[in-house]
Amino acid sequence: MLASPVTLSTALVTILAIVLYFFMGMKVGQLREKHKVKAPATTGAPEFERAFRVQMNTLEHLPVFFPLLWLTAIYFSLWPWAAPALGVVWVIGRAMYMDAYLKDPEKRGPGFGVSALAEVLLLLLALIGVINTWLFMT
Repeated sequence: MLASPVTLSTALVTILAIVLYFFMGMKVGQLREKHKVKAPATTGAPEFERAFRVQMNTLEHLPVFFPLLWLTAIYFSLWPWAAPALGVVWVIGRAMYMDAYLKDPEKRGPGFGVSALAEVLLLLLALIGVINTWLFMT
């Protein structure tokens, strides 16, 4: 079965988000080794702790992001490209968050805000799409 361009784009955004998360995990591993933070410890050098928090915060958001991304892709047909477009915005926001947090935790806000805004918009569009589909089922 062939997928639509929107479905394929949403799948690519899903893979991109996972690749970013893997990168975060690798960064934590590198800093764990560099600063001799032995597992299962989650505290140590501030540089390690920042990387660990970036990874964990992103992990906390993935179970929200992925379902909303796919629900929007499946049910919100008014603007089919909304899901992959907002997915890219989310990934960019997470990358901004990571970059800022690793340099200075006080500057993490804009990246967090961009990804949170993408999540809220995905939530609204998924809700609109599901309700619209429910109301107009034939």
